[in-house]
Amino acid sequence: MAGNRMQKIGSVFSRTRNLLRIGVIEKPLWFDVYVAFPPLREPVYRVPRPRYGKVKDVVRPIFYQEDEVRAKFYRIYGSGPRPFDLSQSNYKSTCQRFVEKFNELKEEGKIEEEKLFAETGKALLASGIILQRRETDKDRQDVETRDSVLHLQLRTVLEEIQEKKKDQEEQTPESAETQKENPLSS
Repeated sequence: MAGNRMQKIGSVFSRTRNLLRIGVIEKPLWFDVYVAFPPLREPVYRVPRPRYGKVKDVVRPIFYQEDEVRAKFYRIYGSGPRPFDLSQSNYKSTCQRFVEKFNELKEEGKIEEEKLFAETGKALLASGIILQRRETDKDRQDVETRDSVLHLQLRTVLEEIQEKKKDQEEQTPESAETQKENPLSS
């Protein structure tokens, strides 16, 4: 059949031409166009040749040092509450300002590498740029732990209140009975 895509011998044109010759199918619309304008190279299936040896990737991954700073910035602070304003040609994102300040402080060399990221955040805060830390998994775990402890404390307080009410209810009927027996004693 002409529509069988499993055929790997010949092209679609040659198989269709042969089916037309023996009268199995009607002439498709594209057949005359293909005859008038044949392709430069006949589109036939060719088995890809296996490659021997390891193919080395000639394009190295490109990473700049500021990419690491940006990645850490977005991991800690996120992308911020507002979208980027790309309509202004001189717009600098908070991350870009952070990277520039980071590089500036690094070039001065007064601050240790480990403290440089935190000091950059403090320097931006001093210049009026407020950075809000993103909630991390550890923060969520701390909140869940605090919530569970608070829930446990509330439960114990509630149980204590309920026990006091039961004790008061038990004492109230006893005192009522004693008043019925000795109404003058009180």
